[in-house]
Amino acid sequence: MIRIGNASGFYGDRFTAVHEMLTGGELDYLTGDYLAELTMLILGRDLMKDPNRGYAKTFLRQMRENLALAVEKGVMVVVNAGGLNPAGLADALRELAADLDVDARIAHVEGDDLRSRADELDLGRPLTANAYLGAWGIAECLRDGADVVVTGRVTDASLIVGPAAAHYGWGVEDYDALAGAVVAGHVIECGAQATGGNYAFFTELSAMDRPGFPIAEIDADGSSVITKHDSTGGAVTIGTVTAQLLYEITGARYAGPDVTARFDTIQLTEDGADRVRISGVHGEPPPPELKVCLNTLGGYRNAVTFVLTGLDIEAKAELVKRQVHAALTDHPPAEINWTLARTDAEDAPTEQQASALLQCAVKDVDAGKVGRPFSGAAIELALASYPGFSVTAPPSDASPYGVYRAAFVDAKAVPHVAVLPDGARTDIAPAASTQALTEVAEPALPEPLEPGPTRRLPLGTIAGARSGDKGGNANLGVWVRSERAWRWLVHTLDVDELRRLLPETAELPVTRHVLGNLWALNFVIDDILGQGVASQARFDPQAKGLGEWLRARHVDIPEELL
Repeated sequence: MIRIGNASGFYGDRFTAVHEMLTGGELDYLTGDYLAELTMLILGRDLMKDPNRGYAKTFLRQMRENLALAVEKGVMVVVNAGGLNPAGLADALRELAADLDVDARIAHVEGDDLRSRADELDLGRPLTANAYLGAWGIAECLRDGADVVVTGRVTDASLIVGPAAAHYGWGVEDYDALAGAVVAGHVIECGAQATGGNYAFFTELSAMDRPGFPIAEIDADGSSVITKHDSTGGAVTIGTVTAQLLYEITGARYAGPDVTARFDTIQLTEDGADRVRISGVHGEPPPPELKVCLNTLGGYRNAVTFVLTGLDIEAKAELVKRQVHAALTDHPPAEINWTLARTDAEDAPTEQQASALLQCAVKDVDAGKVGRPFSGAAIELALASYPGFSVTAPPSDASPYGVYRAAFVDAKAVPHVAVLPDGARTDIAPAASTQALTEVAEPALPEPLEPGPTRRLPLGTIAGARSGDKGGNANLGVWVRSERAWRWLVHTLDVDELRRLLPETAELPVTRHVLGNLWALNFVIDDILGQGVASQARFDPQAKGLGEWLRARHVDIPEELL
């Protein structure tokens, strides 16, 4: 059994987590996920300013404080903080090790960056183009004795699969073991989300002020136990693990470059306090193509938020809309979007509670149309518009926004190179056996509950949810905690009911996936996020609160489930 910890779920996560994980208890490996679709855009803009940048600088600062400690404890570190420049980060780490007089063997993995081949691969003209590599480059570096391995874009779970595969000597067709490690990796790669962070039933947990970071104890067959260091905050329960399993997935098949894990085979059992065992995971050959994350600069955006207080909110909103449109007649932006949030309450005891927010967001490829001329025109209405005129911020300049899309390329067309500590380069072959990705047919559903008395209450009274983004799509997982509640949920929350409860989804493509082994449903809502988080297409552009909105909606719940 090996213990693999996580100390970062995103670029900007708790800085001290690396030190906490290294000093809190025993570990064999420490991993960190620093990349997301938005992060790649940020690093791409960094690289435009300085060709020596393009990696997560936070990790370098963390290693200044912790590299010697990791080497002393024999904990190998594996992170994707290399971003768009893993070789540059590896060089910076070697310089740091020399400055600290630490004998650390540094390796990196490259090949994911496809910018120079965008035309050849029919990827357009992106600012960033990165294929999701798998775990075997990481494993090769670790087998060669690396103390630190930095990568560019690999799948998040690969950070965990690589160490497990290296430790146990798994082969490329050990699909069940690999799939088990993928599931463990998916659980811990988002840091404290596995230990109670962002958990729907957080009020049931104690010690949530500072949750600890998770650990996966992985066995030779790929089964695992999710846990955390003793005496750290938060909790590891079947609920917290289930919530993370549903995060940003689609259906029963969870595809990666090394294996497709069957999420409909996962079994969760309690294994003691703050210990949840994952077993039974079945794996299949990976698909023949790799996913590619593409980011482009879409143009420029700006926004002004008007505060509307007291009476006649709708009339005030209509007046300022007409005035703004009139002011922009000569040079109208390509897009003008208005959103009125009725946050006001009748007969409110405070002015803030009596106020609604009206946002005007504009976009154009011409920064001049959405910069100070736009926000200035809005502010010029201050003494000539609705009573009580105010805005939440002063006039601002235009800011660039990004557009995300996913593409798929033949895995054989993407290099995957392990650059070992001595500089030797090892090519990693693509998967020899592949299997096209297809949807799993919906399983037979359990019998519905017998009719009985109900009460109209929020869905979240008995159901948890976890939501997030994948490009322009939102993923929304919903689960319950008893077999009888599952029999009710699976027959109640279908696509039509979801659309009724979340009117924003009414005209969008929605797909429901059934995961009866987890008493869970997962919904994929296409296009609700426009062109991805960087395009800021809607309030909550990463759909993080979408699940909590659903939980707050009222439905008729059988009294026996209460």
